[in-house]
Amino acid sequence: MRRQLVVGLAAVAALAFAGAAGAKGPESASLTGPGLGRSLAVAGQGEMGPGTPLGALVDSGGFFAQLYGQMPDPTLKARPHGTLGPRYRVTYIVPGPNGVRSRVVQDVYPFAKPVPLTHMAAGQRYWGTRTAHGGWYRSSVELRRALVQAGLRVP
Repeated sequence: MRRQLVVGLAAVAALAFAGAAGAKGPESASLTGPGLGRSLAVAGQGEMGPGTPLGALVDSGGFFAQLYGQMPDPTLKARPHGTLGPRYRVTYIVPGPNGVRSRVVQDVYPFAKPVPLTHMAAGQRYWGTRTAHGGWYRSSVELRRALVQAGLRVP
């Protein structure tokens, strides 16, 4: 029985790693919303962590959990309680297999109380046949910092 449990857990871990290995971060993003005269480009690498504005936005905004899904799932189906504040929209360009580049949209609420939030609509199509997991994601002040670094002004 114990051996079966260990083998089962190893199989689940291998599948989770294989899914994560196939996940791609965005190559670029642009931000639109209230108070912005034009869209702001969010520069950097989408898979390199918080060292760039785009990496920080991806990491702190729950991009991977919302697009691909994760276990355990940190997303929420229902909007968390609190005040949202102004909504900004991030449009990501996500490279995929065979040169496919998809647009995926995420709404961000960097001034929400008590914590910044993001939301990605479930079912957005990317790479032709795949659909976004979607959901709400509780972020941190890092989300606000990444967007301010990209040029967003604090109201």
